[in-house]
Amino acid sequence: MDDLQISLIVIGVVIVLGVVLFNWTQSHRYQGNTEKKFELEHEDVLLEKAGVSTMNGRIEPSLNKEMSEVLSKEFNLESPQPTEITQLISEVESIATESISQITDYNSKVDYIADIFSSALISTSSLTEILHERFNFGKPVRWFGQISTGSSWEEIFIGTSTKGGYSKLRACLQLSDRSGPVSEVGLSEFRDMVQNLAISMNAVVDISDVRQAHAQAVLLDLFCLEVDVTISINIISKDSSAFTGTKIRALAEASGFKLEVGGMFNYRDTNNALCFSINNRDLTPFVAEDIRMLTTPGITFLFDVPRVENGDRVFDQMIHFTETFSTILSGIRVDDNGTPLSEGGIGKIKQRLISIQAEMELRGIPAGGEIALRLFV
Repeated sequence: MDDLQISLIVIGVVIVLGVVLFNWTQSHRYQGNTEKKFELEHEDVLLEKAGVSTMNGRIEPSLNKEMSEVLSKEFNLESPQPTEITQLISEVESIATESISQITDYNSKVDYIADIFSSALISTSSLTEILHERFNFGKPVRWFGQISTGSSWEEIFIGTSTKGGYSKLRACLQLSDRSGPVSEVGLSEFRDMVQNLAISMNAVVDISDVRQAHAQAVLLDLFCLEVDVTISINIISKDSSAFTGTKIRALAEASGFKLEVGGMFNYRDTNNALCFSINNRDLTPFVAEDIRMLTTPGITFLFDVPRVENGDRVFDQMIHFTETFSTILSGIRVDDNGTPLSEGGIGKIKQRLISIQAEMELRGIPAGGEIALRLFV
């Protein structure tokens, strides 16, 4: 072969090697990008489970500090290994379960608790006298029984009958309501009552210090005062004329309201929970027998913030009714000072409502829940 042929062969080999090298480089780069993409998608899935949820318009509490630390410190996005991810998920589930158990253990949040243990089963008949006794502790008392260790608690009422009896009793004195916190005297009398009952049963009592419980009651009451808000939206006539009772009743009943005890038209959901009410603005109760002769300068829509679940959605529903009523009655919407309400003003009211109910949720006392309905009475 002459020099030209040798040169052509060398050039051909160089070109082939260049193509091979280029293909290898592109393949390696694509593979790296793909791995990074899947790693980021994996991160989103985990964070989505534990982040803030706004499903159905309801604000949920943010990720707690302890769980956030686990996600930020232990989850390595650069090189996730199956065993590490499995361990991480296990730890996150453990923390989440612990948080849920603390929230659902609502008695410790709002009650002064006394646990009564006995080696022998405690019959419901032995509680008959206590259940019928009218104690003046200043707040409601509830009794619960546990048949065996680990079983669910059953609330005990007058007439409750359980075959065999209970191995453990729990007495709960509510710490606060809208009238204020329980007194230290009431707590002391409750403690004495429980201790005397335990002595009569040859049982043992586990109950916390009275002063500590009273301090907890005061703090709980302060929190309740912060979130205990009622929204009122008034409808008055545009020309200062009066609304007739018959027209108010017809419009209310056509909209799904019912006149109930207390002299207000109440709107309830499918579970019979009270959403909002219509009151006579001059505070005279609506009475079925007298409503044909009634005239009033206005009506008031009332929304009890801590007692209504899914407040933002229910508030929108109430605002829709105020628009309908003001149109049909030829009225205008005003606040308690008679100042007309703008859309911006209504929006600010809604944001305040959302803020209050989110705060209650984070405290473990969701608006409209069982605990809130006990506290805000």
